[in-house]
Amino acid sequence: MPKPPKAYLSWSSGKDAAFALHEVRRLGLADVVGVLTTINEASGRVQSHGVRHELLDRQVEALELPAVKVMLPSPCPNAVYEARMEEAFGKLRSESVGHIVYGDLFLEDIRAYRERQMAAAGMEALFPLWGRDTRDLAGAMIASGLQARVACVDTRRLDRPFAGRSFDEGFLRDLPPAIDPCGENGEFHTVVTAGPIFAAPIVTSVGEIEERDGFAFADIVPK
Repeated sequence: MPKPPKAYLSWSSGKDAAFALHEVRRLGLADVVGVLTTINEASGRVQSHGVRHELLDRQVEALELPAVKVMLPSPCPNAVYEARMEEAFGKLRSESVGHIVYGDLFLEDIRAYRERQMAAAGMEALFPLWGRDTRDLAGAMIASGLQARVACVDTRRLDRPFAGRSFDEGFLRDLPPAIDPCGENGEFHTVVTAGPIFAAPIVTSVGEIEERDGFAFADIVPK
């Protein structure tokens, strides 16, 4: 059989990226040799999810993979984002990495954007979770041993008390019917603390919950 291609994983710190890694390995789609993540320069935290840099580093250590961190200003114009990502992709290409693994599930416009990015960089995108029923997928994540906490919720769609909760069967039962079980429409974001892709679990506690710009961010603190 041909050797699977070298790839990096787009690492958001959350469950979808973690399970995408699990699945790409299970299916033999690629040899993931590192992770690529974006950091907000102003806060020093993971872009969008608001996860502490310290916790990100603990995740990377548990993944036992090198990380390429792309620093982004806040706010970040799209032209700046694309220029910095293009630089990162060029670095990976120089190391014979030709693929990026994404945890996207069903948003066609996001997939099309990623594929355009990859084509411009002379690379290919892999979507190992694409098109799966998100209720079944959420259950498969939990059944695999993946553990995560809700790091951020869009308070226009989901109540503040969901922030900081464990992503588990109880959480799924309590979600309003209109909310996607995997939060693919941006209703919530997670941070992974344990699972089959980690060498060891990360012990955390939930600190303060801060609201800004329509979102509630739970400060997930590594111990």
